[in-house]
Amino acid sequence: MSYQHRFIDGRSAGLPTGKVICVGRNYADHAAELNNPIPTEPMLFIKPSTSVVDMAEPFIVPQGYGSVHFETEMSILIGERLSHASEGEALAAIAGVGLGLDLTLRDLQGKLKDKGHPWEKAKGFDGAAPLSVFVAPSCVPDLQNVDIKLMVNGELRQSGNSSHMLNRVLPLISHSSEFFTLEPGDVILTGTPAGVGPILPGDQLEVSLADLLSISTRAI
Repeated sequence: MSYQHRFIDGRSAGLPTGKVICVGRNYADHAAELNNPIPTEPMLFIKPSTSVVDMAEPFIVPQGYGSVHFETEMSILIGERLSHASEGEALAAIAGVGLGLDLTLRDLQGKLKDKGHPWEKAKGFDGAAPLSVFVAPSCVPDLQNVDIKLMVNGELRQSGNSSHMLNRVLPLISHSSEFFTLEPGDVILTGTPAGVGPILPGDQLEVSLADLLSISTRAI
């Protein structure tokens, strides 16, 4: 079944599947674990709409490109067109809050970085952005105090809180809209805490956003 933005109660969000704006190194502990410098401003890149799949369905781990890593992130569904938006406008445009996996061809990314090339082939391939259903913004009273966890085969692999973000959600949306017009149906992935690692076909995953969402899925 093709992906559609939906809420936890099964309702369609009534929005097209748009691009995914991702933020690199938005948690200092994640930057440190990969020996990357902490950026002085948001490090943005885009996954195309063709990278989006339903997180609740088994997702494909690409073969033949080396190691594939998981990165668990809080996702923000955009419901209104934003360009050079204020933080207030950004807040009003949030249609939902959910989870995303930023799947990364880590070996390929390393080769591209060494050559000074863009990361898109390692980050934007088909199926590279499994997304969950969303909860209404009213269910999340504080976007900067949300727990994010990932279990792989019953083992806790990632555990973080959005309070540790280097770039907070609303300024991040505002900043992104200065460079990329955000359209209804676009999604912001807000960065990943430490603990990223390889994922293999057959791995069982459970991804949770505080007590709001819990998604079980598997890699194939």
